[in-house]
Order: sequence, then structure tokens, then C-alpha cells
Amino acid sequence: MSEHMGTTCVQGGYRPGDAEPRQIPIYQSTTWKYDTSEHMGKLFDLEESGYFYTRLQNPTNDYVAAKICEMEGGAAAMLTSSGQAANFFAVFNIAGAGDHVVASSAIYGGTYNLLAHTMHRMGLECTFVSPDCSDEELEAAFRPNTKCVFGETIANPALAVLDIERFANEAHAHGVPLIVDNTFPTPVNCNPIKWGANIVTHSTTKYMDGHGACVGGCIVDAGTFDWMAHADKFPGLTTPDESYHGVVYAEKFGQGGAFITKCTSQLMRDFGSIQSPQHAFILNLGLESLHVRMPQHCKNGQAAAEFLQAHPKIRFVRYPGLAGDQYYELAQKYMPNGTCGVVSFGFEGGRAAAEQFMKSLKLAQIATHVADARTCVLHPANATHRQMNDEELVACGISPDMVRLSCGIESTEDLLADLEQALATA
Repeated sequence: MSEHMGTTCVQGGYRPGDAEPRQIPIYQSTTWKYDTSEHMGKLFDLEESGYFYTRLQNPTNDYVAAKICEMEGGAAAMLTSSGQAANFFAVFNIAGAGDHVVASSAIYGGTYNLLAHTMHRMGLECTFVSPDCSDEELEAAFRPNTKCVFGETIANPALAVLDIERFANEAHAHGVPLIVDNTFPTPVNCNPIKWGANIVTHSTTKYMDGHGACVGGCIVDAGTFDWMAHADKFPGLTTPDESYHGVVYAEKFGQGGAFITKCTSQLMRDFGSIQSPQHAFILNLGLESLHVRMPQHCKNGQAAAEFLQAHPKIRFVRYPGLAGDQYYELAQKYMPNGTCGVVSFGFEGGRAAAEQFMKSLKLAQIATHVADARTCVLHPANATHRQMNDEELVACGISPDMVRLSCGIESTEDLLADLEQALATA
């Protein structure tokens, strides 16, 4: 499409022909009509591409998925009903009962629970390693039945930056793919595939939508992992699927199409976590301005981090774009043009000071959300990570006094003024 992200954000995925709709059409239909049952049978057997039931695929969704695929530099992509569904599908597509996954411990609390508890009940085991672990610790985490490595480009809300290249190299040395959740930087600021990631996921609910309007997720396959070269590890992709008359995905759809085809035809078929065409349409409106919004999010995040770092009531500030931050050098390597608009910080006065500060904000809103056009704040230990015990919280880089500030795209001056007046009461 284009080498420039801005053009892809606006025009990627869908190019109307003569006298066709300028905007992506909303295919608000559950089903499609066919003249013969033989034609429909070919679709069900994966012999032809096409649409027959929106639970599996919908043209509106596919247009938007194709745009995100272009933005990430991938080979194939699909939308899901949420970011949680995207991460679950991405892992479960290649790992299940009796298998093992290596994951960074510094990830979103919901994803931690998914891997540590829910998928554990399904028979999958996960070993969590610190994103800062030594090479020896990372190597020791792998087992013969390890099927993938999972991490977040920028962890939510610890803001740890994953050394993508190092984790990718270690994953590949053990014959497994690296899955990276790229929600916070978005492809505007980081392309994990360029650094060795094989599968990229997103909660499109966040910056991609950008307006708190619709929940959604996306999976992008880079098409760079050779499933047949590791056929014994991934029988779901390299041996016949009897539910589709013995199709072998890696053979029929190739290295660039096997993963997403299997994920759609098996997991979406059986779990039904489809994004609605209406949500996909709204998501696309957000994508069209993503390249314009992200620089302002980053500008506000940088300004807020510098302001908070200099304030006597603040105990610590975490922001990977902040000089001196633990992850500053990694951020410069992977995201030289900016990271995100999210800042995490703690109070000298502890939990009580954090709660008082949040009550006093006027412009920023307390909300279970992040990466929105409107600035919002959250107390993770009391909300998104409430299910975790203290030991698990520490492993995720969270303390009771931590506040997660998601800087929107308002005026920088007004945002800083709101922080200042609220801190005066803390």
C-alpha cells in the first residue's frame, strides 16, 4: 500500500473501485445467500474463500483487519471481540492441554489471569519470567513441551519494555514463535515483527479506537514462522484436521496463511468471539486518525512524566520515554519516535494519598480504561489487578500507591494544571 504509516492508517485495507462506496460498507448481515448447496459446501470445506456466516468472517471486519495487517507489516490478520479474546486465541491456536508457555510476568492483569488460572484449568502450564531476567533464567524457563513465548511491548500498567529481539531469538532457538501484544505503542510507534515477533495482538479498544466507543481485538500473523520445520510441535497446523475433511493448514494455506485460517475456521467457529461489523466500522474511523493522535498522546505523557518526577509528593515515576527510566534505552531502540501516553507513578503518602489525588482531579476522569482521547486515571491494585495477591502484584511491578495516568489528547497546559491542583490536596 504505502511505506508511510499515515497513508496506511487512512487508506489501508480497502480501496473502492469505480462507483463503489468511499467509506467501508457495514455488512450488517448474519448470513449470505448462495444459488447452490454445492457452492456453499466448497466454502465449508475451505476449498473456496467467501462468506457464509458472520460468526466466522464478515467483509467489514476483513477490510479493517487488512488495514491493521498492513500497519504491522504482517501476512494475515483477523478481528476478535476483545483484546482478551485475541490473546486467548493467539495462544490457544497453538498451545492447549499438556502444553507449556513462557510469558513475561510484566503483563496486563487480565492476561496474567488468563494464562495463570483460566488456561491452567484447561491443562496448559505457564512459566512467568521477568522481562529483565538474565539469559540463563530465560533459557531455564523453556521445556520440551513449550509452544510459544508471550510478552507485551510496553506492559500495562508497569510500563516495562520487552526486549523483543532477545525474547524472539530465544523463542526461535527453541523452535517456537514469539507472540507480542503491541496495544500501547500501536504500529505507529513500534513494529514488533521487524524485531522478530511472529504474531502480534492488540486490544483495539485502546488507542486504535481511541474514543472509548467499542471493545475489540486483533491478531496479526507475520507469516515468518515455519510451522512445517517444527511439525512435531504444532500438529494442529501440520497434521490433518478431520473437522475439515483432513485439511493440513500449513500445507494448504502456506506459512503466511495457516495460522489465521486455523484460528478463524476452528476457534472462531467454536468460541464465536467475533467483533461486530458496527464495531469494526467505528474502529476504522479511529484508525484513520491514529497517526495524528499518537504524537499528542506521547507529548502529554512525556510532559506529565517530567512534571511528576519533579514533584516532592511523588515517590516514583515510570515512563519509558523519561531519561533515566529503567527502560529508556530499550524504548529508544524499539520506539525512537515515542512510546505511549500512559504514565505510572506512586505517592510518598501511600495508598491514601493516591486515593485523595484521584478524587481531586477535574479534567482527568476515573475510569476502567486506558489509551483514550480523554485523560483518565485508575488505581490498578484496587481495580484491574484486584484479583492478584501482593506477591503477584509485585511480580507485575505494581504497588498499592501506584496510579496509572492515561494522558489523552487535550491541551498539555490544561492537563498539567489539573495534576498540579490535585496534588495540592494529596
